[in-house]
Amino acid sequence: MAIDGLIILDPTGRPIIQSSYTTYPAAYPLLHIEALNNALAKAPREGSVDPVIYVGELSCSSACCHVEVGGMRFLATISGDVDPLIAFAFLDAFTEILQDYFGVVSVATLKDNFDIVYQLLEETLDSSGHPLTTSPNLLSDIVLSPSLISKLLASVSPATPGVPSVRQGGSFGSNGASGAFTSPIPWRKAGVRHNHNEILFDVVEEMRGIVGKNGTTLVSNVFGKIESNSKLSGTPDLTLTFTNPNVMTDCAFHPCVRLQKWTRNNALSFVPPEGRFILADYQYRPPQSAVVSNVPIPLSLKANMDMGEFGGTFALTLTSRLIKVMENLELKFYLGEDATSAQCTLSSAGSSVGSVGSADGSWSFNSRTKTLQWEILNMRSSGSWILRGSWTSKIKAPRPAHAFQIRFEIPSYSFSSLKVDQLRLSSETYKMYKGVRMRSKGSIEWRW
Repeated sequence: MAIDGLIILDPTGRPIIQSSYTTYPAAYPLLHIEALNNALAKAPREGSVDPVIYVGELSCSSACCHVEVGGMRFLATISGDVDPLIAFAFLDAFTEILQDYFGVVSVATLKDNFDIVYQLLEETLDSSGHPLTTSPNLLSDIVLSPSLISKLLASVSPATPGVPSVRQGGSFGSNGASGAFTSPIPWRKAGVRHNHNEILFDVVEEMRGIVGKNGTTLVSNVFGKIESNSKLSGTPDLTLTFTNPNVMTDCAFHPCVRLQKWTRNNALSFVPPEGRFILADYQYRPPQSAVVSNVPIPLSLKANMDMGEFGGTFALTLTSRLIKVMENLELKFYLGEDATSAQCTLSSAGSSVGSVGSADGSWSFNSRTKTLQWEILNMRSSGSWILRGSWTSKIKAPRPAHAFQIRFEIPSYSFSSLKVDQLRLSSETYKMYKGVRMRSKGSIEWRW
């Protein structure tokens, strides 16, 4: 068994595009759409819907796996003995393909490029429901991007005599579907040429952690990936080495990586695809000398909560533990489904900055999601940021969430301190520009 099909819903829950579902009853996709819309309508707050929803109106066991992208819902239906992770992996791959083709994935973009989206859907998922072609390099040979289609239509205008059409063997026709899969290397096009040869690496690490009410870190892990953007001519053979490869564990590599060389000497030897791709995924392994395996949390939160009748008061103090500047820090606090309003005051380094916000931070209350949000654009290493306030509720005993959700970004920083030693090029004689950039982000659940 495999994926039954894919459905894309707009923000109102109406389908924009879906698979053909030729081997299923006409009501099959409608039942899954209705099940998802009902679950979203009954959800007490945003983000509380289960990612896998069981559909019991059918004779066979069925479920729908969904993710949110640009305000839309991408829904993959599965039935029988199918692992939902297969559906989620396909949804992630398909959304990345759409981002590669259109840049911004929105309702307007999909409606304006309906034909391209449908072609991509047909090429990435075969009639049996198995993922087929998910490599952007191969898809670009089969399905033309919107910019190439515009150029093609302009070049074959009837008012332009003597211009060869696609069927007559024009330049677009020779590079279209007839050129797909002709390269001896499946992930790389043949005959690639660039005036300026370069390859860039982004080492992106994400911390995911949970902190208990006493301030003790219950769990914290760091997952990283090496994003690459290759613009190299010919067939470059690259070897990437690290000064401390031992910090990487549970690695997953792009098909271009030669696994034997990594196993033998911890070096990444590969012929890169053209354009953007993820070279490797890994998990950070702390030093064996560490007392605990948890990675230290780069900030601290002190929460003083006072629950009363029809509301409560709080005082939150955030402090950075890093020398680096943390950016785009966001703290969310769910005040309960019966919350009606909130009033807060911000202060930084002991000086009041007002009840709405300033350059040091801002706060807002979303009456629809009942969530209080505190944002700090730049959090320096010294000083503290304090949010004091209160909220009101329609019930006598309010029930807010007993955890804060914190997100942050740290540019030019790596939790694992992974460092690139060198990058060697063989099989080509040109000189290339190479660059490496580090950046980190985090998602912490802090309980009180």
